[in-house]
Amino acid sequence: MKAVVYHGPDNISLDDVPVPQIIESDDAIVRVTTSTICGTDIHIQSGGLPAVQPGTIIGHEFCGEVVAVGPSVTNVNVGDQCAVSCVTSCGHCFYCRKGAYSQCTTGSWIFGYLIDGCQAEYVRVPHANMGLYKIPEGLTDDDVLFVGDILSTGFFGAENAEIKPGDTVAVFGCGPVGMCAMATARLWGPACVVAVDTNDFRLETALKNGVADAAINPLKQDVAAEIKALTEGRGADACIEAVGVKPTYEMAIANVRAGGVVSIIGVFEKPQELAMDSLWIKNIKIHMGLVTTNQIPALIRLIKAGKLGMKFLQTHRAPLADIMTGYDIFGNKKDNCIKWIVTP
Repeated sequence: MKAVVYHGPDNISLDDVPVPQIIESDDAIVRVTTSTICGTDIHIQSGGLPAVQPGTIIGHEFCGEVVAVGPSVTNVNVGDQCAVSCVTSCGHCFYCRKGAYSQCTTGSWIFGYLIDGCQAEYVRVPHANMGLYKIPEGLTDDDVLFVGDILSTGFFGAENAEIKPGDTVAVFGCGPVGMCAMATARLWGPACVVAVDTNDFRLETALKNGVADAAINPLKQDVAAEIKALTEGRGADACIEAVGVKPTYEMAIANVRAGGVVSIIGVFEKPQELAMDSLWIKNIKIHMGLVTTNQIPALIRLIKAGKLGMKFLQTHRAPLADIMTGYDIFGNKKDNCIKWIVTP
């Protein structure tokens, strides 16, 4: 089969590799019907996540058809069309019992990171009982494609931001993850969601599709002044960092009000400094972490009910054979690409 293989920093290629087989009793084999290129894949491509070993098939956001199941798989059958969690977990270890599924001690099954991923024709899904979710009748791959990663990540970031009704929420980074954070933040009833990004097209997209109420471009506006103007001089009640770079990290920390919350969901390649000498007195909270994906069923129900929809992010679409073009266009933010969708 064809698959995108990581060979080292700035060295990925579409290769011929063996079709995966069932190894453990709770494995499933899934034929990939729709997948994506994600921001984390760009980090991997550049060598920014050294835990990824050469020879790994990358990609972690996908839907597919179940073509084989191990004897312990009970939640899906061959022929089912499913959304797939980017992190699958055993469900019974110490961390899984606490709901911290991304810290599963059986290996933290992160597709395209520690095990082979989905930018391929077929994928082996370990712990399929915890990682596969049937797509309900009336919905398609496109409807639920993002629940396995970026929509769950956005929800995770919004949940950790401890948003209250009437709050002002500032989201730093208006890429796919940032816009998913904006959309899911609305589930808690904020009065104002502010998008902060240097890309005017993405800011306009967030406003046009109703996930943001206000937009700030740091290249053209004073971020602190604009946020203070929206909050009677206090600063945002919650700040969500959704990029993983120094400028957005520092803006998120700087623009939260005293007693507010900073939620970090960006993937960082480098250490960041925290000015404890000036921050300790502000009584802020800082949350961070890897998405747990335990809210996938709830997100699917919200999508089916018409209360959540992120298909507008799907700006580009092409077959797996053209995926290297996708890495160039999506990775370098060309052609107003927000999300590159991969078809068989």
